[in-house]
Amino acid sequence: MTIIDFHTHTFPDRIADATIDHLAKLGNVKPYRRGTLDALKESMRKGGVDGSVVLPVATAVKQVDSINRLSAELNGKDGVFYAGAIHPECENVEDILDGIVAAGLKCIKIHPDYQGVYFDDERYIRILELAARRNLLIVTHAGVDVGFPQDVHCTPDMVLRVLDRLKGIIDGKLILAHMGGCSLPEEVFEKLAGKPVYMDTAFVLHAYPEKCVEIIRKHGADRILFATDSPWADQKQYVEILQNLPLTDEEKAKIFGENAKRLLGIQ
Repeated sequence: MTIIDFHTHTFPDRIADATIDHLAKLGNVKPYRRGTLDALKESMRKGGVDGSVVLPVATAVKQVDSINRLSAELNGKDGVFYAGAIHPECENVEDILDGIVAAGLKCIKIHPDYQGVYFDDERYIRILELAARRNLLIVTHAGVDVGFPQDVHCTPDMVLRVLDRLKGIIDGKLILAHMGGCSLPEEVFEKLAGKPVYMDTAFVLHAYPEKCVEIIRKHGADRILFATDSPWADQKQYVEILQNLPLTDEEKAKIFGENAKRLLGIQ
């Protein structure tokens, strides 16, 4: 069975330790590995993970080009696949997205909390529509972020407004991290389960596994992606948690890797 972690993070070696230390203090969370690419590869070996998707976040416009150059350079090597980055303040959105497509990257990552813009803002609406029309997947942080718990920038209601606004355009291309909304499982179950989106299991599978199973049952295993948020969760532990959930072997195979392989177009 193929195992692909659809939600991981790495940073260039020269800033990895400082960045992880800063984020750990900001969110009062403990990392399970260093933030380097080599540390991710070692984690994959220990956890029996065949592939990982790295999701870089541009917290400023000036970071976008350098992030995307590095993502294009590293993409697909040693089972590690990279998303492209974009920021809602970018003016040349179409050029950036065209460059991401030309580089062979399959998705982009946005983070409403770290980018300081609500998910249903017009700037994101434009990015989402243009990305979807280019057949790019869009991964967004959803729900509470441990670093900014007071103000949630991507709520289930915001997602519903975006889905309504971009109906028929974004269907099947939007991936909501953290099972549709970190720390909001009841609201996700009521409002988002069954909608034409994918959800990943990052950073929630250990927190409320029983509720995750309820969401999976309602939403459908064919639209759930195994994910950890490594280094903020342990890949080996997450593999074991999913393996022990009361799901069928077919459901587990889809979540562990078959869905990701289909979306990424890989064997």
